[in-house]
Amino acid sequence: MRYNFTETEKRYDGKRVYKTTYYPPIPLDSSDEYIVVADTEYLDSLAKKYYGDESFWWVIANANGLGNGKLSIPPDKQIRIPGNLSRILENMKRIN
Repeated sequence: MRYNFTETEKRYDGKRVYKTTYYPPIPLDSSDEYIVVADTEYLDSLAKKYYGDESFWWVIANANGLGNGKLSIPPDKQIRIPGNLSRILENMKRIN
């Protein structure tokens, strides 16, 4: 199942614009996995590997304070792969 949290709305002048997407905090969980990135990795490819869907790159980015305009992760960086994806998505639906 694909989740799409990107919505549009009409502005005062009639133009359609993207609404702001708010991401929930991602607390630590016993199901989380920790990995050390060997070579340069990308958030979307890790999301595909661990969640089966590259569109969940934002989960890994948010959990690790990554992103900020780029999807690459430098080598030798330890990152957390949140294991509670269904709970994260439920929280996402509630706040958006």
